[in-house]
Amino acid sequence: MTGVGPYVSLIWLFLTCLGEFASEGEEEMSIKAAGSKHANRLAGESSPYLLQHAKNPVDWYPWGEVAFERARAEGKPVFLSIGYSTCHWCHVMSHESFENEDIAGIMNEHFVCVKVDREQRPDVDQIYMNAVVMMTGSGGWPLSVFLTPEGEPFYGGTYFPPKDVYGRPGFGRVLLSVAEAWKNKRQDLVDSAGKLTGYLENPEPAAATAKLSQETLDKAFQAFRSTFDDVNGGFGDSPKFPQPTNLSMLLSYWHRTGDAQALQMVEQTLEAMADGGIYDHLGGGFHRYATDARWLVPHFEKMLYDQALLSKVYLQAYQITAKERYAQTARDIFDYVLRDMTDPGGGFYSAEDADSEGEEGTFYLWEPDQIADVLDENQAALFNARYGVTEKGNFEKGKTILNVAAPIEQLEQEFGKDRDLIVKTLSAARKKLFDNREKRIRPHRDDKVITAWNGLMISSLAYGGTVLDEKPYIRAAERSAELLLNTLYQNGRLMRYYRGGRQVEKAFLDDYAFLIMGLLDLYEATFDIRWLIEARKLAEEMVELFTD
Repeated sequence: MTGVGPYVSLIWLFLTCLGEFASEGEEEMSIKAAGSKHANRLAGESSPYLLQHAKNPVDWYPWGEVAFERARAEGKPVFLSIGYSTCHWCHVMSHESFENEDIAGIMNEHFVCVKVDREQRPDVDQIYMNAVVMMTGSGGWPLSVFLTPEGEPFYGGTYFPPKDVYGRPGFGRVLLSVAEAWKNKRQDLVDSAGKLTGYLENPEPAAATAKLSQETLDKAFQAFRSTFDDVNGGFGDSPKFPQPTNLSMLLSYWHRTGDAQALQMVEQTLEAMADGGIYDHLGGGFHRYATDARWLVPHFEKMLYDQALLSKVYLQAYQITAKERYAQTARDIFDYVLRDMTDPGGGFYSAEDADSEGEEGTFYLWEPDQIADVLDENQAALFNARYGVTEKGNFEKGKTILNVAAPIEQLEQEFGKDRDLIVKTLSAARKKLFDNREKRIRPHRDDKVITAWNGLMISSLAYGGTVLDEKPYIRAAERSAELLLNTLYQNGRLMRYYRGGRQVEKAFLDDYAFLIMGLLDLYEATFDIRWLIEARKLAEEMVELFTD
């Protein structure tokens, strides 16, 4: 990438500093968890993510001018930490480092520390994610960035362990090294930060707008084809994300060109995901991504936007192929969202955590003895064969992630039963196990009602209600739309999210765009003119607010 040289040099500077500080302070640093003695400045915030850190010993500030004024007054750099409430590795770094009194002491002494919920401030997240990707070649959450008092980034990364491990420098040592570099080489850091900020503010100009040609579409298809996993479906190796927008584009390409390979790629991926551990076979809905190429081991959090986008692509595939399995997968996603992710007022919550009872995936994992406690012997044998439940397990501590391990045809031969009986038995078994699982401690749920993500869900429910002839889905979409328009439209401006009776932050472009899309789909599902009127009103406002 043009202009990366200064940032590579900057990273080398920090690697050198890290080496110099390998023995200073780090060996004495203990992993001593802090008690919840005092609440910090995050205690008055509405974001669940910020509230999770309100009793850290770190002197956190929310994003705002107050933090940067203090940094300028004291001549300190800013440490910016960005994450979200259902992020597993955010929890890990919080427990290991931000609850550690020794590390917190270093942070408070040498830095002004700022916490940001990426779901509350996607604009801030995008700016600093771009910076870290430009500096390091990769990004993710938690996002950890060091800034000048003017907010310009000069060093960053993602998760840092508390001590050196697996080739990653320990966070305590990183902090000391950055503090020393700021003390002795401040102007170098400020100069490099200024150059990086210049690239962020003035990226290489995009090509002039042109008509989308067939040649461009063909090149896009070939790009998808080149990264497609012919064995497992999906794109790339691991970790593997569902990427529903890629799949939707391939379906559009098939519709336009009739290219059978495009449709085959989508179907293979949809079937592999619905069979895999990335799918919740008892409660419906998809986890965020798989850590392996086979879709077996998920990162267990569930995001609303994934449910919205994946349900729509399964419905699109159903319309093309008439395969009932795709329709049923979409129904199961909708039923999960309406059951577990819906606010009493009709809005949809943003996410469910990967962790419960202090461990990742506990809510979703099974052992043979647990199955035997719920199902009779014949049901258990059939269920275990279908979903791969064994004594050895396929996850940590001998536990099993449910996944389709045997097709129905194999079970017919193995158990000597006809297909209809097997399907009926498995359905009853899933219901019993789901009811039993409901007694477990649930993962944390982030109950923000985010405008953009609700717009996506409104769109999918309205579309699904039409395709599946399910009026309850359309009614659910209408309830959410009414909540957003009545609650999240304040003083002539759409707001970002609602939680606990508070409307927080002015809406961003994606909030307007996705809500408009949802309202248009709702109009197509109902032909109620009010949705068209509201969509036009928001579109005019969006153009006025966001046109450059």
